[in-house]
Amino acid sequence: MGKKPKSPEGSRGAGGTETAVAKTTVLQRSLDAIERAGNKVPHPAVIFVGLILLVIVLSHVFYLAGTSVTFDQAYVSEQVTPSGEELVGDEALQSEDPQVEQVTVGVESLLSADGIRFLFTSAVDNFNGFGVVGVILVAMIGVGLAEEAGLIGAFIKRLVKITPSRFITLIVVFLGVLSSIATDAGYLVLIPLAAAVFHSLGRHPLAGLAAAFAGVGGGFGVNLLITPIDGMLTEITNEAIADPAQHVSITGNLYFAIVSTVVVTLVATLVTEKFVEPRLGTYREDEAPAPLGTAATPGPDDRGVSVAEPGGEGTTTIAAAGTAPQAAGDLTAAERRGLRWSGYGLAGVTAAVLLLALPSWGPLRNPETGSLVEGSPLMGSIIVLIFVYFFIMGLCYGRGAGTIRTTTDVIDPMVKTVAGLSGLIFLLLVISQFIAYFNYSNLGTVAAVGMADALEQANLGTVPLIIGLVAMTAVIDIFIGGVVPKWAIFAPIFVPLFIQLGISPNLAVAAYRVGDSPINVATPLMPYFALIVIFAEKYRRKVGVGSIISLMLPYTVALLVVWTALLIGWYLLGLPLGPGADVYL
Repeated sequence: MGKKPKSPEGSRGAGGTETAVAKTTVLQRSLDAIERAGNKVPHPAVIFVGLILLVIVLSHVFYLAGTSVTFDQAYVSEQVTPSGEELVGDEALQSEDPQVEQVTVGVESLLSADGIRFLFTSAVDNFNGFGVVGVILVAMIGVGLAEEAGLIGAFIKRLVKITPSRFITLIVVFLGVLSSIATDAGYLVLIPLAAAVFHSLGRHPLAGLAAAFAGVGGGFGVNLLITPIDGMLTEITNEAIADPAQHVSITGNLYFAIVSTVVVTLVATLVTEKFVEPRLGTYREDEAPAPLGTAATPGPDDRGVSVAEPGGEGTTTIAAAGTAPQAAGDLTAAERRGLRWSGYGLAGVTAAVLLLALPSWGPLRNPETGSLVEGSPLMGSIIVLIFVYFFIMGLCYGRGAGTIRTTTDVIDPMVKTVAGLSGLIFLLLVISQFIAYFNYSNLGTVAAVGMADALEQANLGTVPLIIGLVAMTAVIDIFIGGVVPKWAIFAPIFVPLFIQLGISPNLAVAAYRVGDSPINVATPLMPYFALIVIFAEKYRRKVGVGSIISLMLPYTVALLVVWTALLIGWYLLGLPLGPGADVYL
């Protein structure tokens, strides 16, 4: 799993770069067509403005038609992270006993009097409530300091030197899947770091980016450990079960999640090395917006986005996305000293966190239950901890290596980081309005309930029902992010349906996990998708939404097919999904 893949003849990498000569496969030509079409669309901000206008028109059309749905919904108070997933923090679970209530939801017009008032009065609140902006700024300021000080580059040199190259892809994907326990950390840190590691090995950096993205987003629903999401799904599932004797436990999917973690890792690794990387071909330094490590005059790329390489005035690197070392050479004496000092910083911060978390009186524990996971400040402070770790380690490295001598050397990198994120912040402003307007209209809820009702009335057998639930979840996930919002709608419909067939509700939860994750990496409506495009732009001038979609579609398809097959095989073999969680009732 580690040989540098050879470029197939005639293949084109993301961005349209030719890598060799003759023929391409039908699949490659299809992905190239998707890429070209996607990259010809206007700037992403213009796309979302168009989507806003479409939502406004559709909301009024369906409002005039009196479109509405009635359904049972499980209510649980949750704190939703910027990536659409749920955190369990101090205010995450206001209600320990969520209820199922019958509700009727109609499409709300954005052209009615109330809708127009919402359009005019909600813009600031929409942006303020779009937490991904704060998450990116807080985390990336610390990462920016660490990168500017030289910690990221030295760490990559060290990592490449001690890690067998044939295992790099496997390790990147595996860490991506495990990162779900830390919510957004994988998106902010691992993805750009993986691109830099691949670049340092002479492999295509976009292949590293894709592998990490596949692990972080495509495998988000499973882990080797119990995560906060497991608790949320369990509570909602139990509220959809009339008989308490049939309630499921938080470990009801544990065995399936552990095996799925391994399967997702292997599938994404194989897709990276056998298809994605050969398609990308050999990376050329002239594909970057400017020679790496030099200033560039900002200019529009093929989508009209102002692009400047790290090092230029007013720009910044993003988690080492554009400044990976060209070769994994030996570390200098200053770099070795810097890494040693950063290790001291790592140990110091870790000791402080453990002191605040491990004792029974620790302030990072849940003040009511004493838990370190459910409802704990520790789990709610992951982003702040990312900032603290990178800030302290970057500062220690800079002092040890001699790259940080004054307070100005500390402040300037953080200011440059914020400046470099300005284009992304503007795009997120537009995206936040679209999401708010779409949610206000209830179009997504009406569509989800309609599809679920149609699947329920189809009187399918268990295997077709599993496939239907996976497929429907995947389709709805394109438009509605987040694990809990969709399951709150689907659980009261599908859980009783599975029970009627004599099947454990745990199987319904497992099917929902399978359908919910793979689409994350291929939908531009996922809040972090824009950030992935920004990361990729550091390595290739002509990269856009179409490039990333075509890059990630093979992962989505492969994961959906293999993961669904695993679940069906699991059901047919009658294997327990978790401790004491049989497939059949």
